Amino acid sequence: MKFILAAPGNRPDDWPLMQKAAVEAEELGFWAFLLPDHFMGGRDFGGDSTLDTWLAVSYLAPLTDNIRLGSLVTPVTLRPPSILAKMVSTLDVLSDGRTVLGIGAGSSQSEFEAYAQWDSSKVRVEKTVEGVELILRLWTEGTVDFQGKYFKAKGAVLEPKPRQKPHPPLIFGGMGPRMLQVAGKYADICLIPLADTDGVNAREEVIRGAKSRQRKGDIAFAGATEALPQPWHDYDRDRYLERFELAEKLGCEYLIVPFPWKTYLESLEDFAKNVMLPLKV
Repeated sequence: MKFILAAPGNRPDDWPLMQKAAVEAEELGFWAFLLPDHFMGGRDFGGDSTLDTWLAVSYLAPLTDNIRLGSLVTPVTLRPPSILAKMVSTLDVLSDGRTVLGIGAGSSQSEFEAYAQWDSSKVRVEKTVEGVELILRLWTEGTVDFQGKYFKAKGAVLEPKPRQKPHPPLIFGGMGPRMLQVAGKYADICLIPLADTDGVNAREEVIRGAKSRQRKGDIAFAGATEALPQPWHDYDRDRYLERFELAEKLGCEYLIVPFPWKTYLESLEDFAKNVMLPLKV
């Protein structure tokens, strides 16, 4: 199983901690270090003072050598998808093929009203599908003409292409039935809940969507130990072991691991020593 370290946020106050965490996660054998992508964090993410996630992970690239870097997750239509495609491709080139693009439809109405446009869940999913289609074409084709319902491109050329072939992996984070079926069509990695019933149901939705899969390659599944722990939560190693066992039971190839903010580095080190290391022995 591969392990993905989830950053506690993209707030400027946490930035010194995140730099240390990315470097240490690489040394401890994590596959990826991913930041949430919010322009406005709100109460749930520690306030509205945030860094741009893609600029932030670009800063981390020269501090590391092997660990993957990216988002968990990016609301695809919060930025123009063609611009997002260029940003991620640039980082993939500069990092020698180490980017991961997390895909979401967006859940914060206030954030979208401030920076983009808030739509119904149906329209947000439709826009996400179009955005992903446009991104994939820009990453893999020479000159792109795209005429969608929401997005358009005429004679678009994205060069240089991403270093990873056919493109950087897409990790889908939406839990709704529509997004799970979309993940079946496009995801390289799909996040599913770590509860027996919920996890099985989510897998079934993804597999149903995969019947009309629009590109080659198998889908890998990722489980998350928890939703992002709050600052006052304590690290519970037994709880993490329990979630790991559930991930294995559900056939997950990846485990996404967040830690409590107040003991982030200490928890990271304990998890690597007492959960990850015994698995390698």
